[in-house]
Amino acid sequence: MEIYEELQARGLIAQVTDEKEIRDLINGGGARFYIGFDPTANSLHVGHFMALCLMKRLQMAGNKPIVLLGGGTGFVGDPSGRTDMRTLMQAEDIKHNCDCFKKQMERFIDFGEDKAIVVNNADWLLNLNYVELLREVGACFSVNNMLRAECYKQRMEKGLSFLEFNYMIMQAYDFLKLHNDYGCNMQFGGDDQWSNMLAGTELIRKKTGQDAYAMTITLLLNREGNKMGKTAKGAVWLDAEKTTPYEFYQYWRNIDDADVMKCLRMLTFLPIEEIEEIEKWDDGRINEKKELLAYELTTLVHGKEEAEKAKRVSRALFSGEGNSADMPESVLCGDDLTDGKIGIVDMLIKGGLAKSRSEARRIIEQGGISIEGEKVSDIGFEMCEKDLKSGVTVKKGKKIYHKFLLKSEN
Repeated sequence: MEIYEELQARGLIAQVTDEKEIRDLINGGGARFYIGFDPTANSLHVGHFMALCLMKRLQMAGNKPIVLLGGGTGFVGDPSGRTDMRTLMQAEDIKHNCDCFKKQMERFIDFGEDKAIVVNNADWLLNLNYVELLREVGACFSVNNMLRAECYKQRMEKGLSFLEFNYMIMQAYDFLKLHNDYGCNMQFGGDDQWSNMLAGTELIRKKTGQDAYAMTITLLLNREGNKMGKTAKGAVWLDAEKTTPYEFYQYWRNIDDADVMKCLRMLTFLPIEEIEEIEKWDDGRINEKKELLAYELTTLVHGKEEAEKAKRVSRALFSGEGNSADMPESVLCGDDLTDGKIGIVDMLIKGGLAKSRSEARRIIEQGGISIEGEKVSDIGFEMCEKDLKSGVTVKKGKKIYHKFLLKSEN
């Protein structure tokens, strides 16, 4: 099976501009394609994971990825899929986030000689002359057509700033710049980017008379509550400091039953034939499927050793043996205690089980915390030094375990 047909079989392709030409380019290893990543945080999250896996698949088939870091577009913010305007970021934060992105991407993309490149659109967008851009690029855009784009239509009632309205033009200009300077002939993105991507292909055709192509990938699990990592309560990050390998494993281990096969097809590198056999398993093997999915994806992001450890911990905890030595652990020191005690709210924040005091209080009041098997419903509950020295296990919800241990002051 050739790579284009494999992408179809995995359910990855949502829309294409010119199917025959795209098929021939990809299958022949002639695609010099780009995917853009706006640096909205200091870590990639699982919402980016699908795009990275696609880049890896295409590179393995001989095509050349161009990673575009949005050091320039990050100053504006993509309105696609948004109900409100993004918080404007500072220059130093954008640069730092770009550096973090590049480091994380090296696990997925081979940046060896002439195999892939990384570019930053800050290198050209921040130096543009505004009037020159209006004359050079703005004249190619119809405001009527732009307003019909889905990414803008959904914002019209609540208000769309002129700043965000320019995002489509900036993204289109990126494609033109990459085409002219790096021979980029194809753009990939999520299917919420279709309008922006069409604008880029049309701009190239108008300005150069040459063809350029666009293909969008199906946004995995992204339509119902934006479940693919970014939620109102946080995100599942690829950075082990923000989401531990165990937590990453557990995210996939606990996804909805109906989504398991879709994720196995779209995200893992298991052969299609093997996935088709797994699909035939009876319903009683659903946990086996989930464990396989979690293991494969954790291996991709964090390596085999961490995946093995996460699987081992998960099995121990699911079987009721919540004392595994590999359980995620936080070490407390004397400075964390007041009069020899620490409150449960502070413990949850210290262990990363809650991101704020208000979130910690809410989890406790809703009955979501147990310590050594005993439910804790009092937000004023405290643990003493004596108990912490031997270590205590905190359970959040049904499946998240965390060990707290007080460091010896010897």
